[in-house]
Amino acid sequence: MLTQLAIRDYAIVDTLDLELAGGMTAITGETGAGKSILLGALGLCLGERADAGSVRHGAERADLSARFDIAALPAARAWLAERELPADDCLLRRVVTAGGRSKAWINGQPATVADLKMLGERLIEIHGQHAHQALLQEETHLRLLDDFAGHRSAVAELTDTFRRWQATRKRLKQLTENGDEVQARRQLLRYQVEELDLLALGEDELATLEHEQEQLAHAEETLREAQHAAECCDSDDGGVLALLSQALQRLDPLPGSDRGALAEVIGMLGEARIQVEEAVRELHRFADATELDPERLTWVESRLGEVHRIARKHHVMPDELPALHRRLHQELEGLEGGDHDLEALRSEVESLRDRWREQARGVGETRREAASRFGKAVQEQLAFLAMGKARFEVEVATRQSPQPEGMEGVRFLISANPGQPPRPLSKVASGGELSRISLAIQVVAARHSTIPSLVFDEVDVGISGATAEIVGQLLRRLGENGQVMTVTHLPQVAAQAHHHLHIEKQARRDTTLTRMALLDEAGRVSELARMLGGVHLSDRTLAHAREMLDASQQGAAH
Repeated sequence: MLTQLAIRDYAIVDTLDLELAGGMTAITGETGAGKSILLGALGLCLGERADAGSVRHGAERADLSARFDIAALPAARAWLAERELPADDCLLRRVVTAGGRSKAWINGQPATVADLKMLGERLIEIHGQHAHQALLQEETHLRLLDDFAGHRSAVAELTDTFRRWQATRKRLKQLTENGDEVQARRQLLRYQVEELDLLALGEDELATLEHEQEQLAHAEETLREAQHAAECCDSDDGGVLALLSQALQRLDPLPGSDRGALAEVIGMLGEARIQVEEAVRELHRFADATELDPERLTWVESRLGEVHRIARKHHVMPDELPALHRRLHQELEGLEGGDHDLEALRSEVESLRDRWREQARGVGETRREAASRFGKAVQEQLAFLAMGKARFEVEVATRQSPQPEGMEGVRFLISANPGQPPRPLSKVASGGELSRISLAIQVVAARHSTIPSLVFDEVDVGISGATAEIVGQLLRRLGENGQVMTVTHLPQVAAQAHHHLHIEKQARRDTTLTRMALLDEAGRVSELARMLGGVHLSDRTLAHAREMLDASQQGAAH
C-alpha cells in the first residue's frame, strides 16, 4: 500500500510530506483548494504525462516521490526482481523541470516513464472522475469482466497466440501471392552469388593487393634510387667512404699529443665509416632482393580492377564485398528452401489457429460463468444504493470474427425501473442513476482486485442524502481489507473514513499555496460542519457534525 507521498514545488504546493495508513482515508477541502493536486502528484509518480505546467511558478523543478509497502504484492516484487532491482521496498520518484523535461527513478535506479506505468499498475488502482464515461465503452466492460473472472493470464496467452497466428498467416500470404517476385529474386541472387563465388575475394585480400600493387608499380624507381645511394656512399671518385678514409689518413700521422686531443673526433669518424659500410651492404642486399615483375604487376592491377568493377555494380565499397557475399548467399539459401518453408508455415498457421480456438473456448466458458456472478454482485450493490428495483445484466455475445481477446463481446445492460427492458448503460438518462451504477460496478471490481490500494476521485458525484451514507459505508468496508483513499465533497462519506485529510488554499503576500493536514477528532468535526453548513459554523451545525461522526464510527464498529 501507499505509505508516503512527498511533493516539492508542484502546482501550488511548495513542500508536502504525507504519511498514509491502511483503511479508508477521506480527502476533503473547499472547491478549488487543490484536492486534485494530491492525485496529480501521485499520477506523475505512476507514469502519467508531465509538462512544464506541473512546476510551481518561480521554481526550477517539481520533485515527487511515492513509497509503497509491497510485502503483500507478489506481482510488484516479481517485477522488481526480474529487473534486478531491490524488491523489499518500492520508491517511485519523478522530477519535472520548468522546461518540461522529466526524469524517473525506481528504488534509486534510473527508469523510463513506461517502467513507472508498468510497475504502477501492480501497486495501486485509481477510479477517477471519468469512470462514468469509461463505463459507457464496451471495451471497459470486457476488461472489468475479465478482471472479475480472474483469468488475466489466460487472456494474455490468448492474445499472444492470436497475434502469432495472424503474423504467420500474413507471412504465408505474402510468400504465396508473391511467387513470381520470389522466383525473379531467386534467379537474380543465383547470378549475383555465382559472380561473387568466382571473384572469391578474401577478407583481407584487398589490402594485400593494394600494398603489393604499390610496391610493384614503384619497384624500378626504388631499385634505381637504392643503387644510386649505394654509389654515393661507396665510389672511388668521391664517395662517402673514400672521403672518411681520407680524413682518417690525414689525422693518423699527427704527433701523439695532438692525436690525444683529437681522439674523440677520430673515434667518431671511425664509427661513421663503420655505419656507412653497413648501410652500403644493406642497400646492396635490398637491390639484389628487388625483382622487377611486370607480369605480376599486370595481374595484380587486373585483379583490383575486377574487384572495383563488381563493387560499383553492387553499389558498395570494395572492402564490403565479402560481407555482401555472405548476405546474398544466406538470402538465396532461404529462398531455395521456399517450398519447404511454405509447407512449414501452413502447418504452423493451422497449429496456431487450433491452439487459439481451444484457448478461446476456455476463456469464453469462464466469461459466461463469471458474467452471471458479476451481474448478481452488482445487483446486490445497487439494492444497497437504493436501486433495489433496478435490474443489471451482463450480456456476453459471440462475435462474427475472431478477435485478439476471444470471440466474445460484452455489454452491461440496466433496467432502472420495473417493466422496462434492460438497455445499454449509454442509454441511461439520469446522471444520479449512472453515478450509483458506476459506483456499484467499481466496488464489485475493486473487491476482486489483487491490488489492495484503491483511489476513488469524486466517484460519488450526483449522490446525496441517505444514499451518500451508504456509499461511505461501502468505501469503508473496502478499506477494512486494504487501503482506500477517496476525494469527496459529501460529509456522509467523509464521516465514515478511518482517517481524514484536509486540503486548504492559503494566500501569502503575492503567492498562493496549498496545505494538507491529517485532522484529529476536533478537526474532523469542524470540517464536517463546514461541508454541512458552509463557511459560518453554528453550534447546531457543529452538533450535527459531531453526531454524524459519532454515529458513523459507532456504526462501523458494529
